[in-house]
Amino acid sequence: MSNEAIIKVRDYMNKNIVGQPELVDGLLTALLADGHILVEGPPGLAKTRAIKLLSECIEGRFHRIQFTPDLLPADLTGTDIYRPQDGTFVFQPGPLFHHLLLADEINRAPAKVQSALLEAMAERQITIGRKTYQLPDLFLVMATQNPLEQEGTYPLPEAQLDRFIMHLQLNYPDQGTELQILRLNHLESKHAAKEQPPVITQVELFEARKDVLSVTIPDILESYIINLTMATRRPYSYDSTDLARWISCGVSPRATMALANCSRVKAWLDGRNYVAPEDIQYCVYPVFRHRIFLSMEAEADRVDANRVIELLTKKVVVG
Repeated sequence: MSNEAIIKVRDYMNKNIVGQPELVDGLLTALLADGHILVEGPPGLAKTRAIKLLSECIEGRFHRIQFTPDLLPADLTGTDIYRPQDGTFVFQPGPLFHHLLLADEINRAPAKVQSALLEAMAERQITIGRKTYQLPDLFLVMATQNPLEQEGTYPLPEAQLDRFIMHLQLNYPDQGTELQILRLNHLESKHAAKEQPPVITQVELFEARKDVLSVTIPDILESYIINLTMATRRPYSYDSTDLARWISCGVSPRATMALANCSRVKAWLDGRNYVAPEDIQYCVYPVFRHRIFLSMEAEADRVDANRVIELLTKKVVVG
């Protein structure tokens, strides 16, 4: 299968979401790499709109959950309902049984809810009592976080953060983009005729995933990916000053696999059957961003994960 159908979806989404190409590409990358995505940004940056538009283009069911401190695991997984006419209990599936799930403000839910979501993300199943139920083959969680409001939030466990294949950070649009957003909103308010979205069946999507896996990574670039990972675990071997001081814990093997898979997707979307160094250097930011744990020295120096990854790509060279 060629990438034409996916490119049509990307063009449709970029036409209806002004100024957020990174978000659109990130969603499509997570979809093609069979992963989940964490999106962080202020309110009003089309995070919800993006996954709703994607759901219009994918054959499947979409559901949005607003995470709150009083949310219960059963609100996600579903629960057994007693039916007096039958004298028995029947399982009522919850929102996790949809194909595309928006977990809005995910860090507002307590640990038990996060545990239920982690099982779904990691194992593609949920457990109710002694029974286990399988989730659909097509299952993507897009979780959002608001960086401006941290009161009443629960930091996500490291194991759960590691389950997100990518972490995107969105910023406010510039002046020109803001004008485009204003005009697009005006057209939609006038109920102008909306373009019909291109629709991809699940069969076509799974074929596209197989094509992505056929994209080759040269041996030298496989070594490059491994070296980037190792540099987060043994930073003193690459830079005994800044990297060694700023990184307290490196990325997991899951990050290595995620970086390889995301790089394959980027190459495939660009129409290539091989991965290039720029694919890896582009994907390393959203793949490593939430997996590198910074030290107290980094906080004192006001250094964030993006700055660390920037230095990482300078210290680790191809070949």
